[in-house]
Amino acid sequence: MDKYNVLLIGGGGREHSIAWKLGQSDKLGKLYTAPGNPGTAQFGENVSLDVQKFEDISDFVKEKKVELVIIGPEAPLVAGLTDYLEEKDIPVFGPQKSAAMLEGSKEFAKEFMTRHNIPTADFAVFDTYDFDDALKFIQTKDTYPIVLKADGLAGGKGVFICDNEDEVKERLLYIKKDSTLSEAAQRLVVEEFLEGEEASVFVISDGHTSHIIHNAQDHKRIGDGDTGLNTGGMGAYSPAPVLSSEILEQVKDEIIEPTITGMQLEEKAYFGILYVGLMITENGPKVVEYNCRFGDPECQVILPSLENDLLDLIIAATEQRLDEKSIQLDNQYRCCVVLTSEGYPGKYDKGKNITGLDNTAENAIIFHAGTSEKDGNILTNGGRVLNVVGSGNTLKEAIDHTYANVEKIHFDGCYYRKDIGAKGLKRIQS
Repeated sequence: MDKYNVLLIGGGGREHSIAWKLGQSDKLGKLYTAPGNPGTAQFGENVSLDVQKFEDISDFVKEKKVELVIIGPEAPLVAGLTDYLEEKDIPVFGPQKSAAMLEGSKEFAKEFMTRHNIPTADFAVFDTYDFDDALKFIQTKDTYPIVLKADGLAGGKGVFICDNEDEVKERLLYIKKDSTLSEAAQRLVVEEFLEGEEASVFVISDGHTSHIIHNAQDHKRIGDGDTGLNTGGMGAYSPAPVLSSEILEQVKDEIIEPTITGMQLEEKAYFGILYVGLMITENGPKVVEYNCRFGDPECQVILPSLENDLLDLIIAATEQRLDEKSIQLDNQYRCCVVLTSEGYPGKYDKGKNITGLDNTAENAIIFHAGTSEKDGNILTNGGRVLNVVGSGNTLKEAIDHTYANVEKIHFDGCYYRKDIGAKGLKRIQS
């Protein structure tokens, strides 16, 4: 087949960056994105599909003669969209429900790692109605900081690092009161705090063969200096200096290959993008979390570095031909700064007019996340609004390039972190 009509599921910054990369492929026919955003509309057609209604997606695929479905976010993967489409003989890129449980249940992921001797933090699991038992367990251990994790999907907001008992009580109460979090925390994972520096490695797998695409470092906390509440991600840079070639080899041998092999052995072959969140400790790399898709905003710095045709790689994965491919990267550093609405990750207003998008440098990339278009104007429509990506021959050049373009964009209540990439710079300079 010369050209592929593609349906891309999702509507955030990750999906805009995927659409941008797919748009460079000679193999792309027509691109549809559901629901998409003003950014994805530059590369195809946005379609109003409810991604929770699997039958509607299947009907659309047949009507529009779509040859490939690419699923961006985690929720439809964990809900089993891949399984549903495969039963309809529709080619799809993304793990089946049983494999997506690596992200869908932190309890499953931790127990999987234990079974396959994959390095991770010590943990215990509690039922949502036994938070008193969780508190007693933490009081008995009396070791801080300690980490609380909602078992299910929480949009990156279900992890709490507590420095003392009072903070533990406060966070347990917060989880109970917040309806979204309490649903995600039907089970609660209490985890040892790992000292070190975080980084993420991204892998493409066809269920058998896997390749590391690239690595990055995300910034989850809302405030400079990694302070405040966790968010879906405030920025990222790539590559991460903490991941030396030696450590990357160790990650491949001790974590990635055992993960892919372990999933095969458990008859849950992992097919799609695997995000491995790591803590680089004094005792080597340990897994903090798995995600069953590209990270957001890590995807926005990784894909511009990828010299391969992304669609060609994905097609090879769907046909179990990844062993024929190798990953090619440019030698650039990239930095992404996320512009958010005032109040995020709590309550925020929408509908603020965005200006300055036409003033950014040609070699900067602006990925839309929470935006909408009305009467030719781009408006805020979410917590994380825009992703500004700059590049450079050095990490400092990439950071400077990014922030120079951030300053050209304006909307009422715009907030962003001022220190994205600072840890990487410090490591390089020390």
